[in-house]
Amino acid sequence: MESVQAIKQRFELIGNDPKLNRAIEKAVQVAPTDISVLVTGESGVGKESIPKIIHSLSHRKHAKYIAVNCGAIPEGTIDSELFGHEKGAFTGATQTRSGYFEVADGGTIFLDEVGELPLTTQVRLLRVLENGEFLKVGSSQVQKTNVRIVAATNVHMYEAIKKEKFREDLYYRLSTVEINIPPLRERQEDIHLLFRKFASDFGQKYKMPTIRLDDDAVQLLLKYRWPGNIRQLRNIAEQISVLEESRQVSWSTLNSYLPNSGSTNLPAVVNQKKDESDFSNEREILYKVLFDMKSDLNDLKKLTLELMKNDNGEKVQEENEGLIRKIYGENGEDVEDIDRSSLEVLHLPEPKVETPVSRPPAEDKYHFAEEIEEEETLSLQEKEVELIKKSLERNRGKRKAAAAELGISERTLYRKIKQYDL
Repeated sequence: MESVQAIKQRFELIGNDPKLNRAIEKAVQVAPTDISVLVTGESGVGKESIPKIIHSLSHRKHAKYIAVNCGAIPEGTIDSELFGHEKGAFTGATQTRSGYFEVADGGTIFLDEVGELPLTTQVRLLRVLENGEFLKVGSSQVQKTNVRIVAATNVHMYEAIKKEKFREDLYYRLSTVEINIPPLRERQEDIHLLFRKFASDFGQKYKMPTIRLDDDAVQLLLKYRWPGNIRQLRNIAEQISVLEESRQVSWSTLNSYLPNSGSTNLPAVVNQKKDESDFSNEREILYKVLFDMKSDLNDLKKLTLELMKNDNGEKVQEENEGLIRKIYGENGEDVEDIDRSSLEVLHLPEPKVETPVSRPPAEDKYHFAEEIEEEETLSLQEKEVELIKKSLERNRGKRKAAAAELGISERTLYRKIKQYDL
């Protein structure tokens, strides 16, 4: 069995971090077996090196090795790419095609970004992992394949399972052995070493002297969080090698190439984005609607109390014009229309007409109020007739539209038209 250092030299892996060494050791140990391996880590940490190590040290090293980026293949064609298709299976399938699992029979398939696979494809993949069987798209004939699957993802799998974006049974089948590659910010001693290697490579590639960092620039290099990891570090080294005339890089020069250079390894308050799957925004909207409804209800109670205390409806309307507009909108109907439509919508019974009892004026000081109540009751009927007429005129006799405007059913409107001979 080759040593870790020999593996690093063979596959050009740079770094002495214990976590990186442990990941390489695990890859060497599982290579002779056919165990499925899941490589995890952030984007840009170099996950693609582990499957190459596993394949080259396995008994399948003379067979095919195919790397598939699952996130780069459209959802509609990924089944065809992986498992193949029969002629005429779908529009554009002019001939039978072999998929990667058929071509790589006896070898290794590296499924990069496996967390991006559609759920339907995950079911097919689970069947291949369990018994080595698959179906071509458009075929009913079961085919066998003997491939080893090494998958990689930068997705937090437990969160994806919780959101039902990844099958739990497939995760446990893929992660028989899980190998985690640490992010660059956790490999402090390797950052400057990697930068020097990239600077040397690009100096030779572009036939120019190698760039070097002064002490302050090295400190900045080590404190930066490197969200893009090794890929970002390599790009920065290439940019500076090509664009800078001076081969000695200062703190200010390096800082100008670092996006959001405030991102350091120092403790800081991070604004966490709200999860799209939770309903916090919807809850806030519902709370606002409920509070608005409560406010409108309080306003209605206040207006109703004013109407009960004051027999003069026009006076109440004038004094509470702002309140009425707030409740019924700026372009609301007349208060008279609102009164009748509210009765119809709420199915409130019309006020009963009580026959006033004749009492001597001296003994009954509220006799005049009874007469006003009778006139008000009669005026309600007249207002209703007038409201129905206006609504029919505005809607050119269309009863359905008039009923919708009045807030009552078409059957109720028809009954009232018959009642008042309109």
